[in-house]
Amino acid sequence: MKLPKWYVASFIAAGLGLSMTASKAQEFPPKRPVTMVVGFAAGGSADIAARIIAKKLSENIGQNVVVDNKPGAGGNLAHGQVANGPADGSMLLFGSIGPLTISPHLMKLRYDPLKDLAPITMGVVFPNVLVVPASTGIKTLAEYVARAKREPGKLDFASTGPGSASHLAGELLNDVAHISTVHIPYKGGAPALQDVLGGRVASFYAAPPTALPHIESGKLIALATTGLTRPAYLPNVPTVAESYPGFNATNWYAFLAPAKTPQPLLDRWNLELVKALNAPEVRDNLLKHGQTATPGKREELGKFIGDEYAKWGRIIQERKITIE
Repeated sequence: MKLPKWYVASFIAAGLGLSMTASKAQEFPPKRPVTMVVGFAAGGSADIAARIIAKKLSENIGQNVVVDNKPGAGGNLAHGQVANGPADGSMLLFGSIGPLTISPHLMKLRYDPLKDLAPITMGVVFPNVLVVPASTGIKTLAEYVARAKREPGKLDFASTGPGSASHLAGELLNDVAHISTVHIPYKGGAPALQDVLGGRVASFYAAPPTALPHIESGKLIALATTGLTRPAYLPNVPTVAESYPGFNATNWYAFLAPAKTPQPLLDRWNLELVKALNAPEVRDNLLKHGQTATPGKREELGKFIGDEYAKWGRIIQERKITIE
């Protein structure tokens, strides 16, 4: 059957329209401003790393990448915003361990981190460091635990928010050391640090970028780091695992985008982010702030997040960890 010319013409036009729409949706860099959403306040470890990476990324793609701080609910507000954000490549999430792998086991979220966010690449990895103000007189982890046992429920610790890596580190130490320190959540590392420096909170499982200057000045005493090995920038500070074998609560930030973002755009962002993270000046700058650049493949990050999700879910259930 011969189709009318008007029908054929309209079909071709519709096809061209769809092709142009798909092509436009996959433009790189996107025509609209690019934002890198960070779930914590300015001045904290996530913010510092994001700005170092965003600067290089902007230079490489020839378009400004704006860091957008959205603190609140331990980073969950930012993750929810990106999960429901535009899927045109214009929005990146500098995601963190808490909202992606811990919070889902502790609270009801408006997003599913495994379904609503697409992995792009790992960003940085680092341990937290347990610090106390010099005014406490505590100089070692053993002294910290001894005081917590002597004064149960009186020694408190700050975290970057409920369900964050710093929160879980404190809860894990409570469990393995049989102590009962009290969790005080904040909206990021910067405000938590200010209250610790001011003596309003007794301790903090801090990210190295925010804590190192104050450790070097003597205002804060580093008691222990939360990874399995001592980091190069704190070689004389023991790990918690040296006193409590198997203790491991490292921190990390990774890049993700809304799940519906077209795969070609996700692949291109992986290429650009890996390039930025591998730049010598970026790696060196991050290391100065206690963070190790760890770029990788999209599928590697997806598997890692899945494994971390299962690990923390198991630990939270076994140790009966809850949030206030």
